[in-house]
Amino acid sequence: MKILITGNMGYVGPEVAKHLRACRPDATLHGFDNAYFAHCLTGAPVLPERSLDAQFYGDVRDMSLDLRGYDAVVQLAAISNDPMGNRFQDVTLDINQNTTVALGRAAAAAGVKNFVFASSCSVYGIADGPPRKEGDALNPITAYAKSKIGSEQELAAVGTDMTITCLRFATACGMSDRLRLDLVLNDFVACALSRRQISVLSDGTPWRPLIDVADMARAIDWAIDRPADTGGRFLTINAGSDDRNYQVRDLANAVAARVPGTGVSINTSAPVDSRSYKVDFGLYRALAPGHQPKVTLEQSIQNLVDGLKRMNFKDAEFRSSDLIRLKVLQDHMEAGRINDRLEWT
Repeated sequence: MKILITGNMGYVGPEVAKHLRACRPDATLHGFDNAYFAHCLTGAPVLPERSLDAQFYGDVRDMSLDLRGYDAVVQLAAISNDPMGNRFQDVTLDINQNTTVALGRAAAAAGVKNFVFASSCSVYGIADGPPRKEGDALNPITAYAKSKIGSEQELAAVGTDMTITCLRFATACGMSDRLRLDLVLNDFVACALSRRQISVLSDGTPWRPLIDVADMARAIDWAIDRPADTGGRFLTINAGSDDRNYQVRDLANAVAARVPGTGVSINTSAPVDSRSYKVDFGLYRALAPGHQPKVTLEQSIQNLVDGLKRMNFKDAEFRSSDLIRLKVLQDHMEAGRINDRLEWT
């Protein structure tokens, strides 16, 4: 197979490239990225792009790469969380939705067989009651979540024989060669190691489903050559595991248990969190039995602990460091390297 991964030089991409190279040693793997976060390496002994056959550089909004000959395109490129989405709302819509749809249409026109889109369970927003299934009502609260559901809806309308899979991922976590600490579990581990104190800013009750980046790669591997008769030509599917729905306070306590001497404080008077949802992953379990999540919560925590210790991580002010994606973009802007459209100057 010949596979293109857009946005491969972020948090998830290194794990995807590593997994695909291990599982598909004869595949041709290409990456395409504009390298906002190329320098944000976290203890990697070699560049993650060593797993690829070629790395192309450019803005996915203006991608001139010829897609003919590719069997699959994996679209990871995105403004990747709520703080960045709130800061750059117009750009989030442009990159996360408009560009995703344009890329899907270009892939279909080029004869690509499979298109894989990294969507998000955050489209469920505040969702009381039973775990949410794919056909349940959506309640996207943030610009990020709205861009994801907008992409799904427009991709569904693309007239093509190409198989399209929208993976609604649970909240990402775990160690990566380009680690992010602006994710709930990763943040808690960093707090435990640097401060021996985890401060939960919410009242601890919101629900989050989690998936380790290694298991995200496993799901993408499944979707890359998913046949249309397994779920349909167009498929939106929750990607994760039923036993990985957690309340935030449980995550904090699990991290504290793994890092001795760590205290946990919970803001019981905090206003209601705008994201709280349990998710049903039964469809993914039924359609992808050979690609189910394998990394437990305890393993994700331990991998983060081990990885951060390898980095000699001790920064109690890490929320103002290059391990926070919004901070990286702000630094680029302040130095004049990118403009307010996040275009390289």
